[in-house]
Amino acid sequence: MEILKAHGLILFATFLIAGSFIASENVTGQVHPVSLNLLRFVIASACLVPAVLLTPRYRRQIPSVFPRSFIISFFYCTYFVCLFGALLTTTVLNTGTISTLTPFITALLSAVFLKQRVGLKRTLVYLLGVLGTVWVVFKGSLDALQSLSLNSGDMLFMLGVFSMCGYTITLKLLYRQDSVAVLTCCTLLGGTIWMAIAALVFGIPLQWNLLTAGDYASMLYLAIGTTLVTSYLFQKASITLTPNNVTAYIYLSPACVAILDYVVNGNALSYSIMFGILISAVATVLLQVMSYTEQR
Repeated sequence: MEILKAHGLILFATFLIAGSFIASENVTGQVHPVSLNLLRFVIASACLVPAVLLTPRYRRQIPSVFPRSFIISFFYCTYFVCLFGALLTTTVLNTGTISTLTPFITALLSAVFLKQRVGLKRTLVYLLGVLGTVWVVFKGSLDALQSLSLNSGDMLFMLGVFSMCGYTITLKLLYRQDSVAVLTCCTLLGGTIWMAIAALVFGIPLQWNLLTAGDYASMLYLAIGTTLVTSYLFQKASITLTPNNVTAYIYLSPACVAILDYVVNGNALSYSIMFGILISAVATVLLQVMSYTEQR
């Protein structure tokens, strides 16, 4: 039952993250990526820190949890900085395509740090997942895929992909039966500190006054929906699931974007996109079944 619940949490988080690509694109350009991410961590921390500090049993855990969370938060906030920075010179299509490498890279790193085997069958399923997500991203158009051109922004986002892999692995390595609320709180505080340090070292102005009301609406979604909530969901699910289980859901991210676009904007899903969604879903399920079989 716990395993099913954990999968449900990650699936919900995947839908929240799907919306973040659109929200991130909306606010990119006006303010430096480091400043934007500092703002999102400040907002997210302000929502959770008071509740943790006012609860004695949570407050007592902070000294032991924070040092480990500080390491986790480094990878977590580096991913977001790379995403925002990449979108200055690249497109959502490119970042969506590059993100398909995350599960496979995580599997390779897990083999090194967690001694989890990859194997030929799993590798083939990863390739199937890449095929499905790329199919959805490019709407089944070979011409659009062939026109894909990588630039410096894509290289920056590639660093972000490695950071996300590091985030899921350090979550597993550094967890010590901590309260998820405290772990999430300390991770957000750590992210705030890392962003503040980066802003000071590189002399980056905040310029939050340049953001419009619409920009702040997007930032609230990014801070609460895809920073506070998804951080909690990922850390809660990572207690039960392996990094390979968690990152496999990335294959469903473009599918979730397409579904949200249909629900929110009424843009119909073509048969070509639905075919890609089916491939992604099959790959994700196969990876989960394989991981479950290996753990038994």
